[in-house]
Amino acid sequence: MNVVSLVGNLATEVDAKQIAAEKLVANFLLAVNRRSKDGGADFIRIAAWDRQAELCRQYLSKGKRVAVEGYLRSRTWDDGGKQRRELEVVARNVQFLSPPEEGAEVVPFEAALAS
Repeated sequence: MNVVSLVGNLATEVDAKQIAAEKLVANFLLAVNRRSKDGGADFIRIAAWDRQAELCRQYLSKGKRVAVEGYLRSRTWDDGGKQRRELEVVARNVQFLSPPEEGAEVVPFEAALAS
């Protein structure tokens, strides 16, 4: 079974792109702390689509804490004769964990979990 659950902070701003008339993708890096003596963090590429991408673009920014549930996807491509590979998490749900900033619109829980 291909299931991933992560909790971390956005290490980048959300980069949203319109792919087609009805397709939107939002990408960001999620910094997830390691549970080891040495500490550190792993930086995981996250891709959210459509309504979830719109919510991420609208309400998230670098440093915000989120929980992501999704699945792993591996992609490979040729980059000028060099084989490239990327592993990312495709988000099914992104839950916003940071408290809203003062004066900011509060995102309803149901909307934040849009798939």
